[in-house]
Amino acid sequence: MSANPLAPAWLTLPTDANALAPGLWSMNSARTADGHVCIAGVDAVELAARFGTPVYVIDEADARARARGIHDAFSREFSRLGSHVHVYYAGKAFLSIDVARWMTSAGLNIDLSSGGELAVALAAGIDPARLGLHGNNKSLAEIDQAVQVGVGAIVIDSAQETERVADAAVRHGRVQVVRLRINSGVHASTHEYLATAREDQKFGITIADAPALVARIRGNPHLSFLGLHSHIGSQIFEPDGFAEAARRLLTLHAQLLADGPVPELNIGGGFGIAHTSADEPASIESIAAALAEVIGEECARLHIAVPDIAIEPGRSIIGPSTTTLYTVGTTKDVVVTLEGEPHGGVEPAALRRYVSVDGGMSDNIRPSLYRADYSVRIVNRSSDAAPVLVRLAGKHCESGDIVVHADYLPGDVAPGDIVGVPATGAYGWSMASNYNYLARPPVVAVRDGVARLLVRRETEADLLARDMGLHEPGETDTGAPE
Repeated sequence: MSANPLAPAWLTLPTDANALAPGLWSMNSARTADGHVCIAGVDAVELAARFGTPVYVIDEADARARARGIHDAFSREFSRLGSHVHVYYAGKAFLSIDVARWMTSAGLNIDLSSGGELAVALAAGIDPARLGLHGNNKSLAEIDQAVQVGVGAIVIDSAQETERVADAAVRHGRVQVVRLRINSGVHASTHEYLATAREDQKFGITIADAPALVARIRGNPHLSFLGLHSHIGSQIFEPDGFAEAARRLLTLHAQLLADGPVPELNIGGGFGIAHTSADEPASIESIAAALAEVIGEECARLHIAVPDIAIEPGRSIIGPSTTTLYTVGTTKDVVVTLEGEPHGGVEPAALRRYVSVDGGMSDNIRPSLYRADYSVRIVNRSSDAAPVLVRLAGKHCESGDIVVHADYLPGDVAPGDIVGVPATGAYGWSMASNYNYLARPPVVAVRDGVARLLVRRETEADLLARDMGLHEPGETDTGAPE
């Protein structure tokens, strides 16, 4: 059997369309003898029956292990340079009260981007000193709340924020520790929307403008300058971009040392993960080793001590730990005309099967927003049917509502099957919406054969609760008050 000509070049025809590709599924996922996929000892069929679909399923031990692994890898490499590493879990990837507690128990701090994320961390009982606050347009209320509760560090993203943070520190009688976000100009190899250090975009200030702003920060008695911050993008597979950003920031770091201490350098996050069998992201261990080598060499060249290092991984921790389960509703074969010369008066064509599920862009917008690729497998059974090229589609009123652009499934995939899409932990739930008035799915943690609800499913009552027409007198069809 040959590959479907509609398949992208990276997608190979599988010898077994039931196999769970290594590196895509959480470490405790496996297909059992009955053909069902189990995640951390819990049957996917049982999960779908108990919690409904769609449902995000987090392999808790996997997430905890990845957090510890990143912490240990970077600490090990930089301790050889006499440097201490601070690892911040990037809460924007996915944050709940339990996940916040998992991260801090693994030795990580937490990086936040809004007042809402701050509220979750505080509700989890996290020491505010272990929190950092980001954002290119923090509201006055968010800044005030962060300073009031004692957030460990606030990242200043613009000149205006310097005075806003200082004013809040005066009100609350504090000296607020701050970092300064720098737009390093490094062009990371990722989607345009995920690159956050290119010159023409909203984040940070330029290297040229930094010394004057640092002088303003140092000149304010209510601010304490911790160091520079950089984030070049997300879903980056190689360490080269991080290394180049570190070189540029260390040159500025050395310049700033002439007028005062610069205790730390924050090189951000964005470490990529595999979403398809073709993805080959660098390992965390190799990234840590490469960055330690570059930073050590650059500090020696500049004749400066290696500062403390901070990093902010999110996707690389929670992304691979999570699988989204869906139920198939319909299947539909579509004949697609191919480019090429007609043969015998007949246009060349190929078949693509659309498999529609009970979720879509409301629970994973990334394929529509970034054209991100994902993979899919049937999880309620195995099959000997020959593989067919499928496109996993959502149920929303958009032709771009795609969950998986291209993968192979057994040709007998049918309504009622349960399918799993792995590596959906990052930016699935956190970017979820109520488009078409769909309720957002629940989040379930599984560990050692036990499933536990972390975030319940929204209900239609939840959606209506904010519609004031339900609670206040409305108008009749004539427009006259009732």
